[in-house]
Amino acid sequence: MSDYRIKEHPVLDIPPTQEVTFFWEGREMKGQEGEMISAALFANGVRTFSYHQKDDAPLGLFCANGQCGQCTVIVNGRPLKACMTPLRSNMRIEPLRGLPVLSAEEESGTFHEIEDVETDVLIIGGGPAGLTAAIELGKAGVRTLLIDDKDKLGGKLVLQTHKFFGSVEDSFAGTRGFEIGRFLEKEVRSLSSVEIWLDTAAIAVYSDKKVGVLKNNETYVLVTPRIILNATGAREKSLPFPGNTLPGVYGAGAFQTLVNRDLVKASDKLFIVGGGNVGLIAGYHALQAGIDVVGLIEAQKDVGGYRVHKDKLVRMGVPVYTRHTVVSANGDKAVESVTVASVDDSFRVVPGTEKTFSCDTLLIAVGLDPVNEFHLQALDFGMESYLAGDAEEIAEASAAMFSGKIKGLEITGKLKKESKKIPAEWTKKMEILKSRPGRDVEPQTSGHNQGVYPVFNCGQEIPCNPCTSVCPKNAIYIDPENMMGVPVFLEDKGCIGCMQCVAICPGLAVTLVDFRKESDMPTVTLPYEFGDKGLNAGDKAFVTDKAGNPLGEYEVISLRKAGKVSNTYLVQFRMPAEEAKKAAGLIIQEDHTVTEPLREYIPEIRDDEIVCRCERVTAGEIRELIRKGVRDINQLKAITRAGMGACGGKTCQSIILRLMREEGADVSEITRDTLRPLFFDTPLRYFAGIKDGESHE
Repeated sequence: MSDYRIKEHPVLDIPPTQEVTFFWEGREMKGQEGEMISAALFANGVRTFSYHQKDDAPLGLFCANGQCGQCTVIVNGRPLKACMTPLRSNMRIEPLRGLPVLSAEEESGTFHEIEDVETDVLIIGGGPAGLTAAIELGKAGVRTLLIDDKDKLGGKLVLQTHKFFGSVEDSFAGTRGFEIGRFLEKEVRSLSSVEIWLDTAAIAVYSDKKVGVLKNNETYVLVTPRIILNATGAREKSLPFPGNTLPGVYGAGAFQTLVNRDLVKASDKLFIVGGGNVGLIAGYHALQAGIDVVGLIEAQKDVGGYRVHKDKLVRMGVPVYTRHTVVSANGDKAVESVTVASVDDSFRVVPGTEKTFSCDTLLIAVGLDPVNEFHLQALDFGMESYLAGDAEEIAEASAAMFSGKIKGLEITGKLKKESKKIPAEWTKKMEILKSRPGRDVEPQTSGHNQGVYPVFNCGQEIPCNPCTSVCPKNAIYIDPENMMGVPVFLEDKGCIGCMQCVAICPGLAVTLVDFRKESDMPTVTLPYEFGDKGLNAGDKAFVTDKAGNPLGEYEVISLRKAGKVSNTYLVQFRMPAEEAKKAAGLIIQEDHTVTEPLREYIPEIRDDEIVCRCERVTAGEIRELIRKGVRDINQLKAITRAGMGACGGKTCQSIILRLMREEGADVSEITRDTLRPLFFDTPLRYFAGIKDGESHE
């Protein structure tokens, strides 16, 4: 089979690995010791992991986060989640067909006493909020246990290869997400009062105020905390449409996990649904991984994410279609194409506007829901529980870091019975970082054909100002009390052409124009984050303006690595003066056939959209019961099994609520789903004190 490994990446290092042999459906394949089985299968071109017991529909990876069961495979005779199970030598892996069969083998073994651990604070989640909270608690000497279900700290920071927004001084602006994760981890590990358990999932909270966790994915432990801090992040929303469960339809988090953590080229041709920051950033990550991005659609009049994210995609050759929705994912056993269409002001499809694009992957990025059910259950049992980061409110990771700091200080004061004053600037900065994009503002440009000066292409108010911090002449100004303004070049302070503002800008939205050598053909410096392999001095490249319109093909006169900003390059051209002042980016994706629609519209032949992926319950089945007066999601579950599958309703409940609203149900009449006692499907042997891999009776 094909090898879909990423051999070179412009930002990420390719670590040394140990190759092992495993078997998929009896066929020998090669993988990397310790990587997730899902990554090994994708690297070998396998996209279908199982077949649903209800209708034999092919299923593939969906969340890549252990929260659903769609990637379940049979490993050495046992059903396990491919995205959470490390690969070992000589594993024999089969697709799950129908319901798994439990082993009938008689085994003997011993039971272990269940360990009960006490701590002042239990932090669930080692992402940006959990880490900054742990730092504050650790500095105060508070006994803290930080757990995370992954093998690395950082949460989604581990998957972020782009530079962050915000400010340099207090939210690492201009630094890549995975590097921020390393900085925070180093600080947490230096604190003696903070204990860290990785590969450890919180699976239950009990009425006796204990929390059940699966430590190291093998040992069940009870934790008795005085206070819980839930920094559990968010999960991606799903979207019902025909073909939405085909292998090749998955969320941005799963895609970023495969590409940026597992270094697997998860797709050849990608189409993105959703124009928030998550979808826009995923498109950029795809281009960096050598994946063609066919297009991106957004149902609203404009993208909801930062304009600079959209602009850099457009400049690189990715079409963005606003006022469009997905009609269907098409294919027999996996995604082969996607059909989209324009929508009217009521978001209904406009007949006759359908377009079908060839692609093998459909990335769904239509929003996030807080993962807060653990917190709600803890409150029901009278436990003291706090929320931080996306578990409290969906925002950018930079805001989550401030949220964690604030909650860490609050909890410290609570435990020490001291009045801990939250610094006013923390709260103010957090609210600014949570801000939605503001007004469109045309940046001021010198316009002179002399000297050297920066040109700003970030004409939207967003919380970002690293360019002001790195300018040695203090010649770039943004209101320090707001940070939401667009940068202004102060001509009286001058520019020395150091190019630091070009290198650090997270939106790749700063260009430097230098007339000092030649006024008719100035030198233009642009940021470039695709390594030094694809572009060299003497090569030609298409330069575009801010809107992605080609300005012409120009010869590269220089390509060099920016000093302090990791893996950012500065590429220089000589261009006519008026073109130079418009230059904003380079076309990366030059093959226009990738982005062109097919000649014919492919009609969808499926009966209805799947709402509950686990039990394959359709929207039609749900609507029929709603129209009969059902307003209790528990009743819907009992009749249809919607929400009764491996994910525990995490994916379908928000869709069911939306269907109820669409059918005119009064929100006050709706009874929400009762939370399950366990938040992850967990083998019973763990509760009996048997470690994974041990024999047992």
